[in-house]
Amino acid sequence: MAVTFSDLQTEAGLKALEAFLSGKTYISGDQITKDDVKVYAAVLDKPSADLYPAASKWYECVASQLESSFPGKSLGVRVSAQSPSEEAAPVKEAPKETEAAAEDDDDLDLFADETEEEKKAAEARDQAKASTKKKESGKSSVLMDVKPWDDETDMKKLEEAVRSVELEGLHWGQSKLVPVGYGIKKMTIMLTIVDDLVSVDDLIEDRLTAEPINEYVQSCDIVAFNKI
Repeated sequence: MAVTFSDLQTEAGLKALEAFLSGKTYISGDQITKDDVKVYAAVLDKPSADLYPAASKWYECVASQLESSFPGKSLGVRVSAQSPSEEAAPVKEAPKETEAAAEDDDDLDLFADETEEEKKAAEARDQAKASTKKKESGKSSVLMDVKPWDDETDMKKLEEAVRSVELEGLHWGQSKLVPVGYGIKKMTIMLTIVDDLVSVDDLIEDRLTAEPINEYVQSCDIVAFNKI
């Protein structure tokens, strides 16, 4: 994606510059490049620190270093976006390096020289965003009946076995024993799940009615399932 100098004088161009500079280590000392000078020259004014914090800090860094290298000459450097019929605004004398940079082709690909370190940093930010989005996914409240094999099943051990299942996004709630007849009791238990992380069907099939918990649990039924 190429960003031209004229683009940098628009909101869309500043947003692209902000996205490119976000998360990068800011330049200092002799690390200023010709591209830095060209882009700095194309930005009409210092970007808003509230709207474009990375671009604003970068702008200050370039301005400071240019002022240090060329006292009194750096702040007026601009690449004009005016048509030939428009009157150009007066500018201060520019350093030779800056003048040479301004004579180059106006099209500058801001994304062409991304280093491996910068790519890894971008991937890490994307993964963090995905993780955050995952954590913020919907939740559900589930009421489940857990049935033993017979009246001789130790219901205390049955409950301990059920609660021993630990999964990311699963939280066990209150439980109670309910008589079903012939001396047999079932356990009714509440649980809260994060929808993107826990499947109730898989929980029952792969954990609650599988070894070793199936020594106590004969079957499980979902009584109620409500989105939170």
